Amino acid sequence: MTVATALTELMPDSMLEERSQTIELQPLLLDVSRAKIMVTPEHFDQLCIDNPDLRLELTKEGELIVMPPTGGESGERNFDLAIDVGIWNRQSNLGRTFDSSTGYDFVAIGGGKMSPDVSWIEKSRLVGVEIVGFISIVPDFVIELRSATDNLKPLQEKMQEYQRLGVQLGLLINPKNKQIEVYRPGQSAMVLDSPSSIDCGDVMPGFVLSMSRIW
Repeated sequence: MTVATALTELMPDSMLEERSQTIELQPLLLDVSRAKIMVTPEHFDQLCIDNPDLRLELTKEGELIVMPPTGGESGERNFDLAIDVGIWNRQSNLGRTFDSSTGYDFVAIGGGKMSPDVSWIEKSRLVGVEIVGFISIVPDFVIELRSATDNLKPLQEKMQEYQRLGVQLGLLINPKNKQIEVYRPGQSAMVLDSPSSIDCGDVMPGFVLSMSRIW
């Protein structure tokens, strides 16, 4: 008999009941907000397989990023953005569109493993490319949408990494401030205040992304 067992048997029933209620009221939380977890690309892949309900990313330095689910408002906005890109792409048939569950593997070119909220690749670049798993080529276009709980700086760093890797057009959409940061190769980010739309025609011919459903 352990000491804990002995103490439990000596407790009056009222104390046992109170102890049981106390334990039930305490949530079991996994807090990684202040933890810096480093993993290899191989371990990251296994984590994704073992935790299919989690949205995970890996930085180029090997840091594991765990992203919580967004709220309903951000989820709806992200869905609207994906629809707009998808409708244009179906009409133009110029490439393929991917949602936020899609992972990209940039390890071979000195990057990490990332999942933009919306991405698009011109179709000729996908010839012979396997897309069953992580996509191994850099998308031409990405959108990151800032949710109500997102810190801005990590998103800006993520956009700068897309820019470094060769994304031709990246949009960081910030509904809170009604701003869009536009990222293009070799250029400083351009900040637009309350734009009604964004002309993406230099990368996606004929595509204008409306902000009417975002703010």
